[in-house]
Amino acid sequence: MSDLEITLAQPHERAALENLMQLYVHDFSEQWSDQARGEVGADGRFEAYPLDAYWAEPERVPLLIRRGGHLAGFALLNTHSHSGRAIDRSVAEFFILRKHRRGGVGLAAARAILARYPGLWEAAVARRNTGALPFWRKVAAAYAEVEEIDVVSEDWNGPVLRFRV
Repeated sequence: MSDLEITLAQPHERAALENLMQLYVHDFSEQWSDQARGEVGADGRFEAYPLDAYWAEPERVPLLIRRGGHLAGFALLNTHSHSGRAIDRSVAEFFILRKHRRGGVGLAAARAILARYPGLWEAAVARRNTGALPFWRKVAAAYAEVEEIDVVSEDWNGPVLRFRV
């Protein structure tokens, strides 16, 4: 996909990332219909995602995804292991705007991001996010030794895919 561009989000692009995060949380909110979380405030916005660490801690990586020069999504990477086992990187958040879904943008972006940061990865999928699991299985299938672990703990509930890039 020659018109796909993935860049490290710069501090002056934080507002764009915050706005995309609102759309991301909106997509997730349908999974929280039986919970208190996911409500918008009086200002009509979801609670802000804690992004400060993505410009302060070197192991956290904020990425913007563009297609044809237009924002198409984002990815947030860190080193938090949902399995509790050693890793090099983890997909903390990954989002593609609806306009760009189902056309290969997400798959191409995910694979390009993984290739940029070789090592042992985890992609954790919230149990209720049933649409994301086939996507991440497809992403991980390109790599050897994919392990899928079902995690139920205080911190996580859902499958965790582990694979080496």
